Amino acid sequence: MEEKKPIDGAEYITLEEAKRLKLPYFEGAAAGFPSPAADYQHESLDLNEKFVHHPEASYFVRVKGESMIGLGILDGDICLADRQEEVADGHIVVAFVNGGLTVKTLDTSTRDKGYLRLLPANPDFKPIIIDANDQFIIQGRVTSIHRDIRRH
Repeated sequence: MEEKKPIDGAEYITLEEAKRLKLPYFEGAAAGFPSPAADYQHESLDLNEKFVHHPEASYFVRVKGESMIGLGILDGDICLADRQEEVADGHIVVAFVNGGLTVKTLDTSTRDKGYLRLLPANPDFKPIIIDANDQFIIQGRVTSIHRDIRRH
């Protein structure tokens, strides 16, 4: 069986006082040769309407650490998690494990052996093994990732 690893230490960020902010929205911006932006402007985009499907069951969590960099989730990123989204093998989840939060990919392929795994996306980290002796609660499925690129 694989070695157990301490939890990363993600932190919750609440949605309770999230403000609705509609900003101008441009669709189809080229990543190659630029095209006139005016042709692509839509009225506005409310990020809550776009990303939050179950407001009463959603929350943000800030990622700490580099265990998920292989999936493009970096230290300091903010993940939106939804407790009402169905969770299955291969989904990125926020999990409470033995007193700490972590963001990992759920692996149920070892369920018949009596344990589950939470997989990192960085070869420098080992999977977290979850068995009957662990305190384990899936807190929600990660539905989107948000990054302030000014800090990079």
